[in-house]
Amino acid sequence: MSDTLAQSYVHETSQTRGTAAEAAAERKRNKYSSLSQSYLFVPIAAETMGAMSKDGMDFLCELGRRITQSTDDHRESAFLFQRLSILNQRYNAVAVLGTFTLTTPEDEM
Repeated sequence: MSDTLAQSYVHETSQTRGTAAEAAAERKRNKYSSLSQSYLFVPIAAETMGAMSKDGMDFLCELGRRITQSTDDHRESAFLFQRLSILNQRYNAVAVLGTFTLTTPEDEM
């Protein structure tokens, strides 16, 4: 997960949606380049504000389509993206809570 509002990304992400996600996907491609010799590797990268890398989005759309085909439930793709959205929200909540310092009642005195 890339922080859309991080100082290192904010200039690019303010102009083009998904820039941080694409940069993260490229880093993953480079890091796991040896896997592509034996496996189909698709990096899935998302930003804290919800934008995803193009290849990751294409993969997830195809996955949702195939799940829909196998279950014959046309809501499955929406369910998949709802789950991912909840994961993103939980990540953001943990990240925000991590910025607070823990205090005890004694610290407040």
